[in-house]
Amino acid sequence: MVSSSATTVQQYINELESEKAKMIRYVRKLILKNLTKGIKETMDWGMINYEIPLSTYPETYNKKPLSVMSLASQKHHYALYLHGVYCDEKLHTSFTKEAEEEVGKLNMGKSCLRFKNLEGFPIKSIQKVIKKVTPEMYIKC
Repeated sequence: MVSSSATTVQQYINELESEKAKMIRYVRKLILKNLTKGIKETMDWGMINYEIPLSTYPETYNKKPLSVMSLASQKHHYALYLHGVYCDEKLHTSFTKEAEEEVGKLNMGKSCLRFKNLEGFPIKSIQKVIKKVTPEMYIKC
């Protein structure tokens, strides 16, 4: 996994090649437009991270904010880590079904959706699932 030492989202994007930066900006904009209240964008784990701040939920096992979602440019693909989808089996099943209806077979692990271009990125399904993952829902997982 490619990891960045950038401390800000803009610094991370500036480190990327032009085409990769363009794709990350596009997906980031989509995430921010649909992100539920109480989830904040940061840089953590070497990628753009969307998390529940410690001020909202301080009792984590590693003393770090709860990571709901992460976005990264990897060597041969882009990765959107949907931790909030992984923790809810029903949500994972419905998301996977809808996303595959939208773009065909997914390249996805337990939470990591890998894609190389927008043709393989289920935009509508992503928008929908981002709105469903709230801090309250994720904390209960």
